[in-house]
Amino acid sequence: MSVEVITGNHAAGYALSAAGEANRSARGVACGIYPITPQTEIVEYVAKYPFSKGRVVPVESEHSAMAVSMGASISGARSFTASSANGLAYMAENVMVAGYYRLPIVMVAVNRTLGPPWNIWADQGDTLMLRDFAWLQFYCEDNQEVLDTTLLAFRLAEDRRILLPILVCMDAFIVSHTQTETALPEQADVDRFLPDLDLPHRIHSGEARTLGGLAWPHEGLSMRLEIDEAMKRVPDVYRECRTAFEETFGRDPGGAVQTFATEDADVILVASGTMATTAREVVRQRRDAGEKIGLVKLKMYRPFPAVELLAACETATRVAVLDRNYAAGEGGIFCQDTRAAFQGRRDDLLIQNYLTGLCGGDVTPTVIDEILADLSMRSEAGEPVWIGIDAGEEN
Repeated sequence: MSVEVITGNHAAGYALSAAGEANRSARGVACGIYPITPQTEIVEYVAKYPFSKGRVVPVESEHSAMAVSMGASISGARSFTASSANGLAYMAENVMVAGYYRLPIVMVAVNRTLGPPWNIWADQGDTLMLRDFAWLQFYCEDNQEVLDTTLLAFRLAEDRRILLPILVCMDAFIVSHTQTETALPEQADVDRFLPDLDLPHRIHSGEARTLGGLAWPHEGLSMRLEIDEAMKRVPDVYRECRTAFEETFGRDPGGAVQTFATEDADVILVASGTMATTAREVVRQRRDAGEKIGLVKLKMYRPFPAVELLAACETATRVAVLDRNYAAGEGGIFCQDTRAAFQGRRDDLLIQNYLTGLCGGDVTPTVIDEILADLSMRSEAGEPVWIGIDAGEEN
C-alpha cells in the first residue's frame, strides 16, 4: 500500500478501476461514461485504465452512460459510472430502472448545485432528488473516505442479500479537487476483498429472457417488498463489509453513523460530508471549554440509519441538523428524515433545521458558532433557518 497526495476525483477513479480489475477472472468490467464538471477527472481516469478484461464506453449523454452500465451489469460484468448535478437529472430515468432491475452498479456522484442558474459548487440536492429510488446513498467527508467507501460499496451492492446499486457522494471541489494524503491499496488486496461477481439474474447467451416486461399488480408489489426487505438488511451487511475491509486493508472505513463526543452531550450537531470536518473542530474546541456538545456524522443516508441516530442522541435535549440541500417549501432533506426517526420516540427533543452551505456557500467555524448561538436561545423548534443569506447580499 502506498500513500500519495491526490484529489478526491483521483481517489474515486482509483477505487473504481481497482474494483473493476478485480473482476477479471469472472465477467470483467464495463461501464458507460460521460464528462461533467466537477466529476470529469473521474471518467478520464477510468478511461485510461488498462483493464485486463472489459472496456469503458464513452457515450453522448449521461442517460446513455447509465444505459451502458446497466447493460454491462445485467450481462454479469462489474459496472460503474460517475456523474453530477444536471447530468444526474438527465440520467434519472435509467437510475430508477437500475434500482428496480436490482443491478449492483456503483456510481460516484460529485455533489454540485442543480441549475439554472448555473452553479458548479457544492450542494447535495442533485443526489438527494434521487432519494426515493432503490439506491443506497453514502456521503463522504474526505478523499480517503471516498476511496474506501467506493471499494466497500461494490462488496455491499453485490452481496446476494442486497443486490442494489449504490451512490457514493462527495462535495464538489472541496473534496473532488482538493489534494490530501490518501492510502492507495494494492490490487492484490482489492482482489482479496472483492469476490468475483456472480449476478444470479444475469442474462446468458442462448437463453431467451424478457427484462422489464409487464407485471401484474401483485407481482409488482412483491418486487417492491423484496427491495424493502433488502434495504432493511443493509445495516447488518454493511457492518460485515466494514469488518472485512478492516481485516483486508488494516484501516476502518467508518460506520454508517459516526459520532464524536456524544456520550453525555446536551447539544448535538448532525451533519454530513465536509461540513462534519468543520463541525467536529468546533465541537472539540467547545468541549475543551467545558460545553457538552457532540457531533453525529451521517455517512449513510439511504437506507436512513434511524436506530443508530436515536442511540447517538440519547442524552441530548437539542439537536441542530445542518443541511447542504433544500426541498422546496419543506426545508432540509436530512432534517425531514431525522424528525421522522424521532417521531413518537423523543417528545422532549428539540430538533432545529439549519440550511447552510447551499449553492456552494462556505461553512466556516463562525457559521457553526452562529447555529449554536441560535439553538441555545430556542425553547421550541421553528421554521428552517437560512444561514449565509446576509453574507451573500453584502457581496
